Amino acid sequence: MTRFSQGTRLLRRLAVPTTIAAVGGGALYYSYRPINVPGFEGPAVPPPIYGSDGTFKLPRFPKVKPREEQLAELQKSGSKEEEYDILVIGGGATGAGVALDAVTRGLKVAMVERDDFSSGTSSKSTKLVHGGVRYLEKAVWNLDYAQYQLVREALKERKYFLQTAPHLSMWLPIMLPLDKWWKAPYYWAGTKFYDFLAGSEGIESSYFLTRSKALDAFPMLKPTDLVGALVYYDGAHNDSRMNVSLAMTAALYGATVVNHAEVTGLLKNENGKLCGATVKDRIPERGGQQTGDVTVRAKCVINCTGPFTDSIRKLDDQNCKEIVAPASGVHVILPGYYSPAKMGLIDPSTSDGRVIFFLPWQGNTIAGTTDEPATITQNPMPDEKSIQWILNEISHYLAPGIQVRRGDVLAAWAGLRPLVKDPKAANTESLVRNHLVDISDSGLITCAGGKWTTYRQMAEECVDAAVKEFKLPVKPVLNAPRVSGTEAIDDGAILDGSCQTHNVRLIGAHGFSKTLFINIIQHFGIETEVAKHLTESYGDRAWTVAALCKPTDLRFPARGERISRLYPFVDGEIRYAISHEYAETAVDILARRTRLAFLNAQAALECLPRIIDIMSQELKWDKTRQDREWKETVSFLESMGLPKPMLSATRADVEKGKLDFSSSLEYKMFSRHNKPLTEE
Repeated sequence: MTRFSQGTRLLRRLAVPTTIAAVGGGALYYSYRPINVPGFEGPAVPPPIYGSDGTFKLPRFPKVKPREEQLAELQKSGSKEEEYDILVIGGGATGAGVALDAVTRGLKVAMVERDDFSSGTSSKSTKLVHGGVRYLEKAVWNLDYAQYQLVREALKERKYFLQTAPHLSMWLPIMLPLDKWWKAPYYWAGTKFYDFLAGSEGIESSYFLTRSKALDAFPMLKPTDLVGALVYYDGAHNDSRMNVSLAMTAALYGATVVNHAEVTGLLKNENGKLCGATVKDRIPERGGQQTGDVTVRAKCVINCTGPFTDSIRKLDDQNCKEIVAPASGVHVILPGYYSPAKMGLIDPSTSDGRVIFFLPWQGNTIAGTTDEPATITQNPMPDEKSIQWILNEISHYLAPGIQVRRGDVLAAWAGLRPLVKDPKAANTESLVRNHLVDISDSGLITCAGGKWTTYRQMAEECVDAAVKEFKLPVKPVLNAPRVSGTEAIDDGAILDGSCQTHNVRLIGAHGFSKTLFINIIQHFGIETEVAKHLTESYGDRAWTVAALCKPTDLRFPARGERISRLYPFVDGEIRYAISHEYAETAVDILARRTRLAFLNAQAALECLPRIIDIMSQELKWDKTRQDREWKETVSFLESMGLPKPMLSATRADVEKGKLDFSSSLEYKMFSRHNKPLTEE
């Protein structure tokens, strides 16, 4: 045998193990390689420290214009010389996203909202920022490329949440329990494909858990028939706080932003083209005053009103065909002990084929959602049938010893998802897959559909369409505000007239880090739970919120009076919401600035007197206004699941602790005697 043939044989013997080692090593490296995970970076601006002279200088954050000045800006636009480039109607996720996109392209922008920022669908989501595992499954099985593209786009947008608002967004591992061994390779392939599509936009890879590991990670799981679980990662966020931050960031960059201002009519020129709208401030009438309409002139009017899209379209053309097909999604809030603090759960195939999520959120557990046709109302009510369906579905996954009780429901709400039809499609009855940007004959741009995860992409496409249609003068933003409160970062450097919202950090993002709460504790003497809550809700603006907290005269905590003993919301948040976030009603505070109404409807009722007192001090409310706030807030809390016996409660009843709980489900659930158990 020649030396050459011996060498060839040796190479053949080594080929297979070498290939296996190379592939295995590559896979191992790919799985455990060091990566820069979005949302885990250090702060762009370091926290303040004591100077050499012993002084401690807090950041000097720029402040948005007072609401009165914003209203005055709207009034100025009545003249041709002061007209806006864009008037956005609607202050939800899409409307606020459009306003921020447009103003950071150098356009003159106004945004008005009939109620409050995020008062509708945008505050009533499942709180996930996700590509959609179930959409990917449909795309594969139906060979649907359009559905596949939607998942890819959403996964790309998911990353931007973590970059632009790391304090309001987080990565959340979600468990998929397996009750049959054959499901393991099926779902493993699906989650790995999800990881692959995420690419550099992803975080940790999905992984398999044995039965014992699954029960260790999620002790509440029913062990019967459990063979293991798969865990994948998606994003979660605080939806209404994200929405408010978008609106306030747009205001900082120069947009005129006004909530509680309703569009009462659209204006057209002699050619029948839109040239503005009439707007009415709804706040004075809450105090018994009357105001007239304000004329707002704009080159372009954009309709971003979600479920109420058709009401604005009918102001433009009374005979237009309705395009919104609203669907109601009910969610319930349960105590935090129903789920681990850092892991969620998904049931991809419920009894009727829908998907249900079971997720930790703000210390409690959120479960949902349903998907039923609905009628459009301002504050839709969660129906008992949907609540019972959700409770029944999640009970199938929990250990037999854990009773899922109706009385454990702390809050429940219904959100309207604005599914839309394309009025220009061949089949006008079919729903669009993602979102719609439509321009009417008169020039009204409608942006509708979509979901929270893709709000930024929707806004970008909408502004692109507006710029092209109306030849709007985009330009670099000069003299951009120092949003970080320091000279360390020039936020205007990237604003060259193109869309940069994937890079624009929102208010609170610059100085946020996972350890910022420690600096807040050490400087202000605030409770640890409260400090974590403040930094995760306001980012670096927690410095300002903490400074607005009233001193306690206690050894510790030195600042921060809780407005509810059950949750970490404090008095400084109310003052900050009024002075920095345009909060005008008690519902604005309870539902959108803090999330107490969503977390616990009865706790929201119990702290309502304190909320009204602080707002009365800050906004100079009289007795008539206070009584109206009480009545309207209790009515709103009914839509958040407040038990019927509580709806007749008066302020005096709450303040004196005379609420009658004896007829409530919660009262009957617990043992209320104090006798010790006797041994036989």
